[in-house]
This record gives sequence, C-alpha cells and structure tokens, in this order.
Amino acid sequence: MPSSSYVSLFDSNMTTPALLPLSGRRIPTLSPGAASFPHHRATLRLSEKFILLLILSAFITLCFGAFFFLPDNSKHKRFDLGLEDVLIPHIEAPKGAKHPSFLQAEEEESLRDKIRVDHERALQEAKEKLRKSRDELRAEIQTEKSKVVEDLKKKKEVPKPLPPVPMPKVVGVNDGDPVEPDVKEKRDKIREMMKHAWDSYRQYGWGHNELKPLAKKGHSTNIFGNSQMGATIVDALDSLYMMGLHDEFKDGQEWIEQNLDFSVNAEVSVFEVNIRFIGGLLAAYYLSGQEVFKVKAVQLAEKLLPAFNTPTGIPWAMVNLKSGVGRNWGWASAGSSILAEFGTLHMEFVHLTYLTGNPAYYQKVMHIRKLLAKMDRPNGLYPNYLNPRTGRWGQHHTSVGGLGDSFYEYLLKAWLMSDKTDTEARKTYDDAIEAIERHLIRKSNGGLTFIGEWKNGHLERKMGHLTCFAGGMFALGADGSPDAKAGHYLQLGAEIAHTCHESYDRTVLKLGPEAFKFDSGLEAVAVRQNEKYYILRPEVIETYWYMWRFTHDPKYRQWGWEAAQAIDKYCRVSGGFSGVKDVYSSNPTYDDVQQSFFLAETLKYLYLLFSSDDLMPLESWVFNTEAHPLPKERAQTIVEWRGLEQ
Repeated sequence: MPSSSYVSLFDSNMTTPALLPLSGRRIPTLSPGAASFPHHRATLRLSEKFILLLILSAFITLCFGAFFFLPDNSKHKRFDLGLEDVLIPHIEAPKGAKHPSFLQAEEEESLRDKIRVDHERALQEAKEKLRKSRDELRAEIQTEKSKVVEDLKKKKEVPKPLPPVPMPKVVGVNDGDPVEPDVKEKRDKIREMMKHAWDSYRQYGWGHNELKPLAKKGHSTNIFGNSQMGATIVDALDSLYMMGLHDEFKDGQEWIEQNLDFSVNAEVSVFEVNIRFIGGLLAAYYLSGQEVFKVKAVQLAEKLLPAFNTPTGIPWAMVNLKSGVGRNWGWASAGSSILAEFGTLHMEFVHLTYLTGNPAYYQKVMHIRKLLAKMDRPNGLYPNYLNPRTGRWGQHHTSVGGLGDSFYEYLLKAWLMSDKTDTEARKTYDDAIEAIERHLIRKSNGGLTFIGEWKNGHLERKMGHLTCFAGGMFALGADGSPDAKAGHYLQLGAEIAHTCHESYDRTVLKLGPEAFKFDSGLEAVAVRQNEKYYILRPEVIETYWYMWRFTHDPKYRQWGWEAAQAIDKYCRVSGGFSGVKDVYSSNPTYDDVQQSFFLAETLKYLYLLFSSDDLMPLESWVFNTEAHPLPKERAQTIVEWRGLEQ
C-alpha cells in the first residue's frame, strides 16, 4: 500500500511513529501500556548492541544485494555509488585499456566543454541582439512568426478526399418558359430585379455578407459573427443558375473558390449558416455539378459539429468556427436552444452523410428526433424552447411563426425526401398539425383564418409574416394526410394564403407588416410601430407559389405580381433593394439593408411563380427553408440506412 495510504500516530512517550492504513485495517502499534520495558541500564546496553548489529547486517546485505541484483551496466545506466573498488573484485584491465573511472572522467569533461561552448554562443547572440535597433528586432520577430505559420501550414493535415458518389439525375433545372406572353414578360421583370440586386451587391458589397444599398457598402449581422463570408453570394447562386444568369453565377463561383474560408475566429448561428451556406452550397453543387461547392459545404459542416457537444445532444444556437465553443442566445428562455433552429437541420445533414459517407450527420438529427419523441408535450404542442443541458422545456410558448416554424416544415420534408418512406417523420408532422389546429388556428369575426401563438395556456390572436409560409406547407402536405383529409388541408392552405394577402392589401404600400392582430375590431393589421416594417421577406410569396402549383388558380399569380410591383416601386433604390420601416406610411423610410434571403427566396419564388411547372418540379426536388432545392433521389438512399441512427 502506498505511503500516502497511511497516517502516523505519535504517542507522547514515543519517538517512532506507528502507521495505520486508511482502509481501517490495523497494524499493531506500540504504546506504554501495550508491553513492559525494563529500565535496567545493562539491559539497555544489550539492546543497543543488538540494534547496531542488526543495522550492520542490513548494510552488508544491501551491498551484496546491489552487487548481484542491480541491472547490468552494459544494458542499463545506473547511479555510480563510488564503491566499485571496495565491493567489486578488482580485475586488472588489459594493456593499453583505460580504467572505467578514467573513461567517466573523460565523458564528464567533454560534457563540461559542450556546456561551456553553448553558454558562450548564447552570450554572443544576446550581445548581438542588444546591438540591434527596435525596428530590426521587430522585423526578426515577424520573420520568425511567419516561418512558424508556414511550418504549421506545411504540417497541416491534408483533408481526406471525399468518396466518389453517383450524381443524381437532375430534372427541370433550365428553361421553364411560360407559354403566355404576358406571364413571360412578368418573369423577365423578376429576372431584371434579380440582376439589379446582384449587380448592386457586386459593385458595393462584394465579399461582405449583405449590402447597405443606400450607403452603398457592405453589411453584416450578428448571425454571421464578425466574418465576411459572402453570404449573399452563396445564398444567391441557385437563383442565378435557375434564371440563366450564368456569367453572374461564374463570378460567384470564382469568389467562393478563392476566398470562402471557414477557419475564421467568428461566432455564427448554426441554424442560419446551415440553411443559407450549407443549403446554398449543396443546391449549387446539385444544379451545376461543380465539385468546389460540395467540398466547401463539407468543410463548413465539420465546423458545425462541435455545437452538438452538449449533455443532451441538442446543439447550441451559436458556435465559434475556429474554437468550436458553443453557446445559446442570451435572450432565449434561461439558456435554451430554439425549436426552429435545432429542428431545421435534417434535410442538409442527410445529404451531407450521403456525400461524405460519414454517418455522424444523420445520427445527430435522428438523435434529436428520438429525444423529442420521448418528451411530454403540453396539449400535444411543442414549446419553442428546450434546455440543452437538462433536456427540459423552457417557457411554454408555441408558435408556427418565428422560433417554431421550420421545425414542422422539416418534418414534412423529411418524409418527402425519403420518397414518402420515412413514416415516422410523417406521423410526427400529422400529430403536431392536429394539435396546432386544435389550439392555435381560429377564424376571425370577419371570416379570416389565422394561426395564433400559444403562451402559457393562453392564445394570443396575433400572426407573424413568418407564419404565412404555413399556407404553402399545408398544401404541400395535403397529399398523404390521414383520414382522407387532403382536401381539408389544401383548403386550409388557401385560407391562410387569403389572410396573408389581406395583410398586404390593407397597407398603404401593399406590402405586408412583420406581424398583425385579430382583436379589438382590427383584423390583419399591425398595431405596434415595431411590427409595421417589411424587410423583403418571402413567406407570403412562397405560399402563393405552392398554391399556384397545386391549384393553378390565377389569383395567386395576380397576388404575386401585386407584391412584385410594390417591392419594385417602394423598395428599389439606385444601390439595390431596401426594406421599409412602415408599410402604412406613404413616405416610408428605408432600413438600408438588402437581405441575402431576398435573392435566395423572395425573387426565386416570384420567378418560379411566373415559370412553367417543369422548372424545378416538386416531384423531383424539395426546397429547404431558405428555398435551396435538394434532390429527392439521393436523400432516399440515406434514409433507408436504418442502422445509421444507432
């Protein structure tokens, strides 16, 4: 037992400690009452002689033991005890041979000489340094730093090449010319608006994440950290490709090849980077076949994986791309992760597993699904907040708009991507929508169907612009609904589309506010000043497009054209397009931001709305929540790998 496993006990009449093992097992100890010691002087002397004799015997035994049992000097270096001539029989060395002690002295002298030379050289170098100027020293330091950086680059492990995988057969990525001349004219106008937005960004904000079209300079928000990662370039690529703007597409591709670097010290939103960057790069790869987009998507995805290092596997909202350190938004219900963020990864991560052969991406999203399936849901609803440390819900706030929206969308689209074989995803979607219908969907006094928000057992009769995407979702999910409810959900989608159109039509600018209420005699109208803005959002136009594809009712094209005209009239400036702060004012002020999603979503959905159905057919493509299309065929292969989620 190690010495640290004992405690020493001293008796008042003893100088030798007794040792007790901490385990409780005792060793006999000496104490005055334990034995009787005679106090006669002669007996004491005998005891002393006996002790001395024992010590001498032990010493002789030690010496001879050392001689016989210490390792052979020819194999192991050992300490020189200085006893060779005493304890080891002297053997005369051969003629001309040097005595071992002489050899040792030579070695020591050689070592002293080496130390002396090194010391003198160091002193000389120090003197030379002191003679140099400050600028010379700085230059030397910079040279050394550069050398270290270069050495690190050389030592940096070359990334493993991605496994060769079959490219899916892409369908409907070109043309889509409408037959009707007036529709073609409208589509051409949308294409011109896209070119104006892109050219303005190319001129004034190139390489920045977004554009300030009035100030005519680059812009970024905290979702991208302090980095310049060209978010608009990545987000706009597939729109450019669909619209036949191939020169602009090549410019974007060149910038990505030469400048897009994810090894930056920037804290980014996992959700936003996934849907905009990974989604955008994957879509560009599938549309064009250019390998660079696939490689960049995988490089970025690897940087996001540390965000999942939480006690529950629910990812942090933000992650530092360089350090891998994650955290959540400070405002999100006691450090919670957000449902719409950690629930909007499935589409992209499934494709990443296919392209890399790495099951980790698929396992991450399936783990999230399984964890949610085990949790209790108040009234069958999913709260917007979940603590990644404890695995418990945060504030009981449920919304189909901000904080919740795309979670439901991705359940449906996981089923569609699997060619409708992922029945677990479909069942989860159906159950969630049933609870939403029961608790959140209502009709106003004026007959408008709206989706409110559930807050701590109370329905808030307010609907956000973000919630307007749900009309398209209901239409997209109508086929395959339980209990033959396809017609019901298509009708529900139409009612939501109508309500959201009313929110546009009841403003001065014919553009929809950020949120609108249905109480106190007001319907589909914003009340608060901070809810009256329009920031080029796409959700209403997205629903128009889906409803057009499923019904071909001409009103959806008409409503879309009204929105396009209003955007061109009130949001267009010489340096691009800007959001407006008050849609109820005839003289609105601009917010001076051209959002990347304006090029990725708003203009893309408008272009598709005025194209024929053979452009990006829904039988072959599934759009992510940033409107980046991903092919169904490859995703199906992955979802069938049922062993990956283990």
